[in-house]
Formats: sequence, C-alpha cells, structure tokens
Amino acid sequence: MKIRLIVSLLGLAIGFAWPTFAQQKGTVDPQIDQQIHTLAQKYDEAINKHDPAAVSALYTQDAVRLTALNNGTFHGRQAIEKAYAQYDFGRWQVSNHSTKVYRINAVGNEVRSTGTWSADLDRLSGPQRRHADGYCSWVIVRDGDTWKIRRDSASGGTNPYGTHYGLDFVAVWNGA
Repeated sequence: MKIRLIVSLLGLAIGFAWPTFAQQKGTVDPQIDQQIHTLAQKYDEAINKHDPAAVSALYTQDAVRLTALNNGTFHGRQAIEKAYAQYDFGRWQVSNHSTKVYRINAVGNEVRSTGTWSADLDRLSGPQRRHADGYCSWVIVRDGDTWKIRRDSASGGTNPYGTHYGLDFVAVWNGA
C-alpha cells in the first residue's frame, strides 16, 4: 500500500513539474533578449553602411547563410563577406535595411530567433528602387563574450512570386 502511495505521489509530482520545466527550457533571460536585439541592430547598421567586413564579423567562422536570392548558400565568414560585397552592396545596393526580431528561444547552448526583414533595393544597371521584405531566422551562439550568427536563413516573403516578387520582378532582377 505504501509503495502505491509513493508511486502515485511521485507520478503527480512529475506531472506537475514537467510542464514547468518544459516552459523554462525555451525561455530567454531578458539580458540575452536585449543582446540579440542589439545584434540585429548592429547587423542593420553594418548593412546600411555597405560594410561587408562589419556584417561578416557578426557571423561565426563556420557560419552558413541561406538566401532566397543571390545564388543561395554561403559557407564560412569569408564567403559570407564576399557575398554581401558582391550581391547586397554591389548588384542590389541595399539600403534602409531593417530586421525585426519577434521570437527568441533558447535551445541548448544556442539561441534561435525569427523575425522579418525589409529593405530598399537599387540595381545600378536596372530599374528604379524597389522595396522588398521577407522572413529571417538566425541560430546564434556565444563567441567569447558576444553573440554571433551561426546560421542565417532569409526568404523573400511567403510567396517569392507574390506581389513584390512578381515574375516580371524576378526576370528584371535576374538580368532578363
């Protein structure tokens, strides 16, 4: 009888403790939350200054950047710096870049953030300025006393062929 009572009480204790533990697992300390928002602000500032070295310095050495445009995937800080120089600051002339972080979750030693981005795009050899936006997701890790981006995924909105990425827009931006 005592064993059943102990097992029942233990079961109840685990049942009540588990949801509390699960909720705490993904929560982020307010100080870390602020640091991630500061990282996003530094990212925007570096992009708006057209400084590929400053942008890539926000990434880890082994970072991966995935984009819906610009030939897709870039591995390592040097490749990411080169991609920003070639595409974002060379071909596209990105300006008024803004990153909005909406969700931050702690997962093990990483922090994952999701949000949106928006920017104006001017192509030197193309049509007038266009506004673009989309979704972004970062996996962020500690590098010394700072947070750095390990994985950066960005899309061009929910539908890359939607109103701001119409087929004519894609054809024009691809040089057609």
